[in-house]
Amino acid sequence: MLIAAANPCPCGYRSDPRRSCNCTPPQIERYMGKISGPLLDRVDIHIEVPAVPFDELSARDASSETSAMMRESVMRARDVQAERFEGSPIRYNAQMSSRQTRQHCELSAASKTLLKAGVESLGLSARAHDKILRVARTIADLAGEPAINEEHLAEAIGYRNLDADLWV
Repeated sequence: MLIAAANPCPCGYRSDPRRSCNCTPPQIERYMGKISGPLLDRVDIHIEVPAVPFDELSARDASSETSAMMRESVMRARDVQAERFEGSPIRYNAQMSSRQTRQHCELSAASKTLLKAGVESLGLSARAHDKILRVARTIADLAGEPAINEEHLAEAIGYRNLDADLWV
């Protein structure tokens, strides 16, 4: 598993509501160009995480999900995946081959239309297409849903944020 982080630009303030970024578009493109497209294409989820204001950091929100609640949800999803792949050498959605992805990630007509629009508008590769399906399958598992619906697919497409925003 790889987890990585990068600044959005050389100064680090692009899209920051509290500070202004003085980087030019060519500087940002050069900076982001240090991460190759083919390498990025192999990363399942990439999102921009904005700076969190102090008030949110210090607030105690009783309505938010606790770590124990998140763990329970993840364990339920892992159990579902273990059942799905029983008798198979793989254990998790992320390990599915393209063939298994097609088998376990069936979509409704509306969901197919949404995926097609996402792939075409972002100019995604076949690899990214399959990653979106595997992530959507996992989102559905976390939600306790037997099928991938448009909401799960839209969320998974949203996790391809660097494809849309930074490689123009």
